[in-house]
Amino acid sequence: MTIQSIGVLGAGQMGAGIAHVAAVAGLDVRVADADRARAQQGIDGIAKRLQRLVDKERMTPAARDGALARLVAVDGIADFKDCDFVVEAVSENEALKRSLFEQLDAACKPEAILATNTSSIPITRIAAVTRRPAQVIGMHFMNPVPVMKLIEVIRGIATSDETTAATVALAERLGKVTVTARDMPGFIINRVLMPMINEAVYALYEGIGTVEDIDTGMKLGTNQPMGPLTLADFIGLDTCLAIMNVLHTGMGDTKYRPCPLLQQYVDAGWLGRKSGRGFYTYGADGR
Repeated sequence: MTIQSIGVLGAGQMGAGIAHVAAVAGLDVRVADADRARAQQGIDGIAKRLQRLVDKERMTPAARDGALARLVAVDGIADFKDCDFVVEAVSENEALKRSLFEQLDAACKPEAILATNTSSIPITRIAAVTRRPAQVIGMHFMNPVPVMKLIEVIRGIATSDETTAATVALAERLGKVTVTARDMPGFIINRVLMPMINEAVYALYEGIGTVEDIDTGMKLGTNQPMGPLTLADFIGLDTCLAIMNVLHTGMGDTKYRPCPLLQQYVDAGWLGRKSGRGFYTYGADGR
């Protein structure tokens, strides 16, 4: 299957990042969100990031202009009707994703592949609401998308070999490296990463160390580029909590129980960088 046009549903940080790399790779990209204005905001953010690349002489003005010409803000899912491939990149909420996939299934052409950027929700359950489960797949991009090289590809129980091959080929066209995971809660990345972050929150909760001690210890002791609590703030504590709840419910094992302190921070609205406060406090510049 030749993929030339891609729809991106969701123009937030992840969706805009996906649209960015797709446009740079030469794909025609349609971006949708709650309304056209929000989709355009996502594209405007891409334009600023591309200009920074031009300013640093890491992209030519012609390449920037070509990528921007391939990006179009649209009104909604109905405008994906001619897309070869659609990636959903909304918040980590299963009910919302299932509802959107019902709409995508109705709107998109029969041969289109429908992918979800979920980081933990079972692909099989999302695919089950469509009439094309063989053409539904997980395509978990890492954040920030233009920088991170990995895409985690997750096959649902009904996902076909053809859909998987087309998705891997698309990822390679975007300049990414893929790993393939079974459709189990958390897949590979978050099955390993989120319990580590949750355990770091427990270490703070139990007074084993300060935020700074925990992060410095893990950075220098295990050669990680950032500490687990810094990373949690970057991801969003609400997202971390949602993934831990998926793991806890899906695996039925108490070792995945979210730390009460993580729940309390989310209840307080302390979600990390995006809210200005998490385990650290952030200024307007995000530092």
